[in-house]
Amino acid sequence: MTADDSFGRLEDDNYPAYTMGRAAEMLGTTQGFLRAIGEARLITPLRSAGGHRRYSRYQLRIAARARELVDRGTPIEAACRIIILEDQLEEAQRINAEHRRTASRHTADT
Repeated sequence: MTADDSFGRLEDDNYPAYTMGRAAEMLGTTQGFLRAIGEARLITPLRSAGGHRRYSRYQLRIAARARELVDRGTPIEAACRIIILEDQLEEAQRINAEHRRTASRHTADT
């Protein structure tokens, strides 16, 4: 792998570039918080060859949203469920919009 390949991977939102310690530091939270949202299955960090948790930027954004809810007084399990439901709703809305576009194209063609 060349240096250019390594830098390109850092642009990938799903590349697990951050250790648990660094992720907690960036989020201003504890490693225990990251473990808790992992146990709640909100995010599943990848594991390094040595078994250490590694987080992507995408996962850090999700964790930041969970922290925001918890900081407002939402229990961690509820915060994780809210985020999962928000994500499912967004996906359903995207699918519905696509179906509407497809249906309107078919209607226009007839």
